[in-house]
Amino acid sequence: MAGRAVSQTATLARLGFADPPRAEQLLADRALAGLVDPFDDLFNDGLPDALSAVADPDLALLSLVRLMESLRAGEPKRRDAESGTGVEVSGLVAALRHSGPARDRLFAVLGASTALADHLVAHPEHWRSVTEAAPRTPAQRVHDLVDAVRDPGDRTAYDALRIGYRRQLLGIAALDLTTDDPPAALPEAAAALADLAEAALEAALEIARQHVGEDADLCDFTVIGMGKTGGRELNYVSDVDVIFVAEPREGVEEARAIGAATSLATHLMRACSTSTGEGTLWPVDAALRPEGKNGPLVRTIESHRAYYERWAKTWEFQALLKARPVAGDRALGEAYLDAVRPMVWQAASRENFVEDVQSMRRRVEQHVPAAEADRQLKLGPGGLRDVEFSVQLLQLVHGRSDDSLRSGTTLEALDALARGGYVGREDAATLDDAYRLLRTLEHRIQLFRLRRTHLMPTGEADLRRLGRALGHRSDPAKAVVTQWQQQAREVRRIHERLFYRPLLAAVAKLSSSEARLGPEAARERLAALGFRDPAGAIRHLEALTSGVSRRAAIQRTLLPVMLAWFADEADPDGGLLAFRKVSEELGSTHWYLRLLRDEGTAAERLAHVLGRSRYAADLLVGAPESVAILGETGGLTPLPRADLVKRMTAAAGRQEDPDRAVRAARSLRRQELFRIAVADLTGQLDLREVGTALTDLVAALLEAALSVAVRVVAEQHGPPATRLLVVGMGRLGGGEVGYGSDADVLFVHEPVEGASEAAAQDQALATVQELRRLLGGAGPDTGLGLDADLRPEGKNGPLVRSLESYRAYYSRWSLTWESQALLRATPIAGDVGLGERFVELIDPLRWPDAGLTPEQVREIRRLKARMEAERLPRGADPKSHFKLGRGGLTDVEWTIQLLQMQHAHDVPGLRTTSTLPALEAAEGAGLISAEHAEALRESWTLASRLRNAAVLYRGRPVDSVPSDLRVADGVSRILGGDPGSGADLAGRYRRAARHARTVTEFDFYGSR
Repeated sequence: MAGRAVSQTATLARLGFADPPRAEQLLADRALAGLVDPFDDLFNDGLPDALSAVADPDLALLSLVRLMESLRAGEPKRRDAESGTGVEVSGLVAALRHSGPARDRLFAVLGASTALADHLVAHPEHWRSVTEAAPRTPAQRVHDLVDAVRDPGDRTAYDALRIGYRRQLLGIAALDLTTDDPPAALPEAAAALADLAEAALEAALEIARQHVGEDADLCDFTVIGMGKTGGRELNYVSDVDVIFVAEPREGVEEARAIGAATSLATHLMRACSTSTGEGTLWPVDAALRPEGKNGPLVRTIESHRAYYERWAKTWEFQALLKARPVAGDRALGEAYLDAVRPMVWQAASRENFVEDVQSMRRRVEQHVPAAEADRQLKLGPGGLRDVEFSVQLLQLVHGRSDDSLRSGTTLEALDALARGGYVGREDAATLDDAYRLLRTLEHRIQLFRLRRTHLMPTGEADLRRLGRALGHRSDPAKAVVTQWQQQAREVRRIHERLFYRPLLAAVAKLSSSEARLGPEAARERLAALGFRDPAGAIRHLEALTSGVSRRAAIQRTLLPVMLAWFADEADPDGGLLAFRKVSEELGSTHWYLRLLRDEGTAAERLAHVLGRSRYAADLLVGAPESVAILGETGGLTPLPRADLVKRMTAAAGRQEDPDRAVRAARSLRRQELFRIAVADLTGQLDLREVGTALTDLVAALLEAALSVAVRVVAEQHGPPATRLLVVGMGRLGGGEVGYGSDADVLFVHEPVEGASEAAAQDQALATVQELRRLLGGAGPDTGLGLDADLRPEGKNGPLVRSLESYRAYYSRWSLTWESQALLRATPIAGDVGLGERFVELIDPLRWPDAGLTPEQVREIRRLKARMEAERLPRGADPKSHFKLGRGGLTDVEWTIQLLQMQHAHDVPGLRTTSTLPALEAAEGAGLISAEHAEALRESWTLASRLRNAAVLYRGRPVDSVPSDLRVADGVSRILGGDPGSGADLAGRYRRAARHARTVTEFDFYGSR
């Protein structure tokens, strides 16, 4: 006997029982009398072998014992009310004694669901609903449930509904769990569950009519199924999403009819969701109705139409994709669909449609709790929502002109998309397989306890049961997790391609395997990505990917990814065009495509920069080889001024022709401008660092170009008769150059010993004129305008003066505003010693020992007031003009400069040419309150950043906050704003400028 026990225990373990000793005890239980045969082991067709085929043999065996006990205990006193025949234990024993569909179905249910096993124990007469399960039509399901609630016998209608629902659920589960290929049979199971929900809603409506009484006849009433109910792809346990619609019957006031309909809807929801001794069905969720939970529970068709025409958001039309009548007056339901469907299929034409869909997707992902993200079958990466969003986006885009796509069922729609060529066949097949697997996993997990969940279990026993349910027998827990994760990765990969890059397999190969896709369909797909000119984008893609060359093959690999990166930015069309131009210039080089393919961040960085900034795109198109810096270690770190001077001077020195020499230096400037712009756009430089880098670049170019100009003049006029100095003024002198800044300068010379003043002046003037010519002409970079209007006597004075001439002028004729202009004077290029002597000359002027007299203060204030009245361009908005507007750059700088001229003799920190360091010093010395200093700092910084960002986005200077929302959004996104944040840009700047203007009135004008 001991050997026999060991042998049976081993056999049970081999058959998949997790607890063989307990299983052996249960097999010997008296409740199973007649089911266990001594020859079962010999023929391998008995109870243990049959149980070994199910998801959880131990659970199935225990549940079978419980079912038989319940059936035997009730046999003497129970009658099967439904069939009218006695409940015979022998009938079930006969069904289970031999192999066949009946036994397989019952064991499969008992081994998959404790909840359904509990139901069978409570209602053992329902075993035939399992063993004799067969597909049923929706009408049959409705008939049975409605009859059950109309004549509930000694039960309540609520209980009759629940018992009848679960009796039918047993049959659905029996067929689902015994199919040879569960994922393949998924659509049938999901449709049957939706049909059962439809029947339950119809029965619940019957109950509601009984509660409402005669008032139910005041209206025509219908229930519109939404979500998975409407799509006939329901889960085992799910909220049932609905919309209620009603119309008054002839002669009935609308308000009274809607009141009656609301009562019907309320009682219907209660009939389904109330918990009784027989449990509950599921919540009926009407939150998808117009205005959500804040809106009326029931509306007329016209009320729905008015709402959708005027107020509905994009997601509401997406939700209506699956709408269908599921209970009540079906004709009314169809009339409702006739009213709303045209709006659904025009939703993609709505303004900001793509942005709305993308935003909705981001919100869904962001709302997944972090602790659940890795276990989510529905909302997590690679989950069901990835498939559904991809399919629905393409449906909404292409369904306007292709009726074949207008299905509410995900797999049917996916198949239609594949047949229509909107999705590649391989991608569609992969998504189809994945969707079926994920839904099957979801079904098996929910079925166990009939609880709503979308999370993969973590317990070993739960994973083992789930793995066995999908056919895994060797380490099923590990196998099912591996299978799920592999499928999720594939879903995520394809989802990104479809949702952000729908043309990966279509447009990139449009001329060959996907030629049957028409241009219009391709344009729609690019439009779904956010491209404003899909036809133009198609031409670019065809140009880049056509042919069989290695270059085209690599582009076909790169572009699907890069399209999404372009689409993330404000100007994807401009980014793609620039990429095409650069690729056509460099595509034949050995390093370009390899760089983009192999360097992890190079392609992504390039796509984002080109789609974000027309300025950077233009720079790169003019000097495509600059793209190499994206793959260099430290490639986005601006070069120091000394290195720039060395490189530019060397490049210029290799050219004999002066124009070519300066053009070589300017080519380096263009490359460095691209480096700085990319570093700025990718957040690697702040405003101060950008200003310093751009200032160094201007200074280096001036140094290199000056050396060329000196050489040219020396060749024409003989040896140098004078030393030259270029002094930076304004933002150049302050180290605050922006992308759109001119170079404000003064030119100073000092004759060498033995040279005549006249000869030195002539040579200096010739050199300066040559310098301006060399830098102002057409070249590889934008011309550098040299503005010398701040020189003594302005435009009426000599372009260049000697140091002594400056000394004489400043001692006799200098005005207060000229001393103020010198606050930012800094030697930039030329003779270092002359620069030191010039600084010694101007320091007493800009930082006078006694500060300013009251008259000088009044003079500065009068000049500022005059500028405000006269210099603002006609039509410019003083509230939004960066430089001259109220609270703009001039307000801030003049307020700080007044403090410098008044107090620099006592406060050394004020002796700086830069704005913010001077402000910091004034605040530290108590010359301005911390609150006022912060207001000035915020306005100046924001205006400076906005000016830079506007140039980066548009490729040219902008004087005011952009009024065009598209431009404003591009500028705002460069500053780190979210898509759509451009609408708040003007308000943000005006608030900062208004505060700064208040400070200017107080601290500059003395309005205390």
